[in-house]
Amino acid sequence: MSEVESATLEKAAAVSIDGRHFQFVGATGSRFEPGSLVVLRTTDEGEAETDQLGQVEEVSVTIGGAPHGSGRILGLLNGDGHHLDGRRPVAFGSATLQPADARTTEVLYGDTTGSLPIGSFLASQHIPARLIATRFNRHTFWCGQSGSGKTYALGVALEQLLIHTALPMVIFDPNADFVHMRQAHPSGAATEAQKALASRDIRILRPSASSPDPLRVRFLDLSLRAKAAVFRLDPLEDRAEHNELMHIEDTVGLIDPTRVIPGLVERGTPAARELAARTENLRVTDWSVWAQGLTAVTDILDTRPDATVLDLGGFAFPEESLVVALAVLDDLWDKREQRRPLLIVIDEAHNFCSPDQTSPLHVAVRERIVQIAAEGRKFGLWLLLSTQRPSRVHPSIISQCDNLALMKMTSPVDLDELATIFGFVPPAMLARASRFTQGEALFAGGFVPAPTMVRMGPRLTREGGADVGVPLRPE
Repeated sequence: MSEVESATLEKAAAVSIDGRHFQFVGATGSRFEPGSLVVLRTTDEGEAETDQLGQVEEVSVTIGGAPHGSGRILGLLNGDGHHLDGRRPVAFGSATLQPADARTTEVLYGDTTGSLPIGSFLASQHIPARLIATRFNRHTFWCGQSGSGKTYALGVALEQLLIHTALPMVIFDPNADFVHMRQAHPSGAATEAQKALASRDIRILRPSASSPDPLRVRFLDLSLRAKAAVFRLDPLEDRAEHNELMHIEDTVGLIDPTRVIPGLVERGTPAARELAARTENLRVTDWSVWAQGLTAVTDILDTRPDATVLDLGGFAFPEESLVVALAVLDDLWDKREQRRPLLIVIDEAHNFCSPDQTSPLHVAVRERIVQIAAEGRKFGLWLLLSTQRPSRVHPSIISQCDNLALMKMTSPVDLDELATIFGFVPPAMLARASRFTQGEALFAGGFVPAPTMVRMGPRLTREGGADVGVPLRPE
C-alpha cells in the first residue's frame, strides 16, 4: 500500500454507540470491502487511546466517491497488539479506521496450533487464512455451483484436518474425487506437510473385487428396515413377503447369492415364491456389494483409520451405493453411545438426502441423516455435507449446520435461502459469492473467528475429479 493511500485511509472516521457495532465514513477514494478487518483507534477527547479490531459488513459509496458503512467490533486489542479480548468492547464517539495488518489479523486465531491453514485472505493475499480445527464438532454445510472449485477446496480442508488433528473421518465419495488421498501431489519434492499426510492411515475402499480393500456390506448385519428397503417391501402392504424376509437368515440368507432364489423356491410357500420373484426381478443377488465372506465396511470403520474413503461410483446398480450409505450410517448410529468422534463427509450430498427422492432406500438413508443432524452432535457424529445447491438437500438437515463454506453461487434463490438459514452471515458478504472466481470461498460460523473470504491454497495430494478438457484438432 502506498504512503498516499495509507494517509487517505487514516482519514476514515468511525463512531460506536453500543460498543458492539460501528458506523464509518471514509475519505473520497478510500477503499473498504465487506469482510475487511480494520483497526479502530479511538480519538475521544480526554479518553485513553484504545485499539479495537473490527470487521466491515456493509459498504455504500456516495456520488462523490466517499464510502460509508457499518461493521461489527470483534474485540479490544491489548497494548502489544498480540491478544484480543472479545468480552470488553468499548463504545466511542470518534475513531480512526485503517486496515488490519497481517500481525493484527493473526490475533483473531489466538493459539494457531489449533488452526488449519487453507489459503489466504481474499482482500490481502499475503495474510494466511485458517479454520479452527476444534469447531468441526459442529455440522458443516459446504456448497458451490459446478465449476466453483468446491470439491478441490474441500480436499484442502480435509488434508489439513488429517495433518493437524486425530479426528477420524469417513468420506462418501460418489465421483472418485478423494481416492488419491494417499498420493502426494506431483509438484516436486515432498513437503513436511505431505510427509505428515503420508504417515496417516488412509483406507480407500473400492467396488472392484480386485481392490486391496473391496467395498462390501454384510446383508445379514443390516437392520430389518434396511433389508426391507433393499427389497422395496412395506411391512403392511407386502406383509406376507415381509414376514418371509424376517426369517430369511434362518433359511438361505445372502451369504451365497446363488442359493437365495432356489432356497426360497424350495421353501414352497406362496410368500417365498413371491419373494424369490421379487429378488430375481430386482437382481439383488447380482449386486457386487454383498460381502460373501469378505470384510465388511463396518468392520473396517471399527478399526478407526484416520480416513476411510468409500468410492461409491463404480457399482453397476445405483442402489448399491445407497446400501453402503445405509449400512454405515445405521451402524454408526447403533454404536453412538460409544461416543467416539467421527467426521462424516458426504460429497454430492443431494444423492443421499434430497427432499425429492422417494424410493425406500433413499428415504431410509435420508431419515438417518436427518436423525444424525438433529441428535448426533452430542455423540460425536459430525456431518460435513457438500453439494451444488442448498435446495437439493433436505431443509431439516441444513438447518442443523453451524458452519458454512460457500463458493461461487450465482442463483439469487439459493443465496436467499442461505441468507435465511445462516442469518449470522452479513448479507453483503453472501452477495459477494455471485462474483467469486474459481477457488474463492466465504467461510462463516464456528470454525472461523469472523466471516472470512478466502482464496484457497493448493492441494497436497492428487485430486481425483479434475474436469475433462475439450479435445482440439491439431492445426
